[in-house]
Amino acid sequence: MEIRIGFPGNKRVSAAVGGHVLVTDQPKEAGGDGAGPAPFDLFLASLGTCAGIFALSFCRKRDISTEGLELLETVDWDEAAHRVWRVTLDIKLPAGFPETYRDALVQAVNLCTVKKHLMDPPAFVVKTRA
Repeated sequence: MEIRIGFPGNKRVSAAVGGHVLVTDQPKEAGGDGAGPAPFDLFLASLGTCAGIFALSFCRKRDISTEGLELLETVDWDEAAHRVWRVTLDIKLPAGFPETYRDALVQAVNLCTVKKHLMDPPAFVVKTRA
């Protein structure tokens, strides 16, 4: 897989991936135009959306209504370390969700691929070329 990163102006940074272009920007108070989410916000959103697709798939495989299904991601920030120290995913269950599936849904959401990569991170290589 290859993702092409571009610089469309000011503090915007784009990522072309899978036929889509995602544009990030810095907030106005950081010198950007606020035209898109900041890169770190996009990273955090990838956690929630990845967990969300696992929740959605779990319900659909069991013919459980997803009307009202929602995930609320809460991020706790450590000011001293300048990093996130906890991410909480709170799953709002749809009306009539079977009680017997609650733990299994949590297990399914814990299979999120983005989360798994944080738990066992890949090696990073940064290099230059002319």
